[in-house]
Amino acid sequence: MAFILISSVITQSLLFPSFSPLRSVPTMQYRQNNPSKPYENTNINKNMNNNLDRPIIIQGGSLRTWSYKSHDIQQVQIQVESEGRPVDSDIELWNGPDNTPLKMRVFVENGKERPFNAVIETPQGPNTVAIRNIGEIEFPIHASTFIENIDLPNAECISSVKNIQGGALRTYPFEPCVESIQLFLETDGRPLNARIELLQGPNNNKQIIELYSQDGSNLPFFCIIKTPGSGNVIRVVNTSPVEFPMFASVVPFFINKDSYSLYDNDVIMGGDNNGW
Repeated sequence: MAFILISSVITQSLLFPSFSPLRSVPTMQYRQNNPSKPYENTNINKNMNNNLDRPIIIQGGSLRTWSYKSHDIQQVQIQVESEGRPVDSDIELWNGPDNTPLKMRVFVENGKERPFNAVIETPQGPNTVAIRNIGEIEFPIHASTFIENIDLPNAECISSVKNIQGGALRTYPFEPCVESIQLFLETDGRPLNARIELLQGPNNNKQIIELYSQDGSNLPFFCIIKTPGSGNVIRVVNTSPVEFPMFASVVPFFINKDSYSLYDNDVIMGGDNNGW
């Protein structure tokens, strides 16, 4: 009887090898248990990197996360936009359990005309980027992350930093030919609390960023803000106490040279030609 039972088990394992316990372990779980062993199929990594570049729809009240376990990833670029509707989102950097070294609240009046584009430093891995759409369910947003070909501040932006004391503000007006600007904020290692506003007219906020960084030296902030139209002003407010100064730089990023001829003359004439 025992011989018949053993022979039936051996016959079943030969006929159905897919039910072997070694084959039932998922590929990702096997990779986590054996981090030193590379993937046999390199197309898996390529597909995963391509999926990171594709925008993901986040409905109102929903949360999406992007996790990076590699210590080699030092920077992550984030882009949040919409189909023309307002964008109201919370963006956080998670580094371990109950540790949020960087977080920001982003509001954009028109996510298609002025998408949010920022670079987050991730010096200590593993890290997770969390984006929550705190708007209504009728206002979905599109979010994507990048780890390659990241935009960095140029030499002009780094060299033109100026001190902003705690509780003080500084404004940066721009000509209509400036279609986008780059903004860089950092500290000497102290916490960073700032409010960034894009104004187009008196008290007309087109974009608002409320930023908190646990260490403004290891976790500085850099973003690119589109400034279409005329009358654009960037207002940077240091919301920290006077003991926590910060260094800010706001310079043009893209200048439309073709529009210079429209603003060469100081006098702007209007009205109809009826003899006046």
